[in-house]
Amino acid sequence: MATFLVTGANRGIGLEFCRQLQARHDQVIAVCRQASQELETMGVEIQSGIELTSEASIAGLLANLNGRPLDGVILNAGTLQSMGLEDLDIEGVKRQFEVNALAPLVLAQSLVGQMPSGAKLALITSRMGSIDDNSSGGSYGYRMSKVALNMAGRSLSIDLKARGISVAILHPGLVSTRMINYNPNGISPEVAVRGLLARIDALQLETSGTFWHSNGQELPW
Repeated sequence: MATFLVTGANRGIGLEFCRQLQARHDQVIAVCRQASQELETMGVEIQSGIELTSEASIAGLLANLNGRPLDGVILNAGTLQSMGLEDLDIEGVKRQFEVNALAPLVLAQSLVGQMPSGAKLALITSRMGSIDDNSSGGSYGYRMSKVALNMAGRSLSIDLKARGISVAILHPGLVSTRMINYNPNGISPEVAVRGLLARIDALQLETSGTFWHSNGQELPW
């Protein structure tokens, strides 16, 4: 039985991570700002009231964890605010950087001391953070924050290699969740997480720091 910590665990992809990890008998620590009814009825450990952009809140989470070893850390929490050049919202750009890029880096740094050799760190990013793949423009705050997260993941893969910790940089696909208004063209969270867990399970130090689609495709930077 492995112990996984999952952020953004109260809905969508994060909730599905908790469901599938629990189903395969892993121990789950679900981290969120506010627990949902679905999460509360799941029977996993819940660490709620955690604001990942707050150093004090992260310190509280660490105190609650009390040094418990973590075999897997899945940093899934994120935010999306659509904007183009005409309606550019500078505060919105800053907020997306803070939530999508800086908060995962700070939490990863905070938790690495509890991750033994062989542990895995997964950053849930987006192919919208691929410069090569950008053919439609716009989405300035989201795209820029995910590029920053991807770079953080690449650096983490280098810095953590000596500790035996591998890093996955993962795009879930277009997933029909509240974040994208349940786009009917998206895949289900169940399908997305099944693929994401397959990428995490297959992760080795030799493939650490690679940018993957949940379907197994390696993505361009």
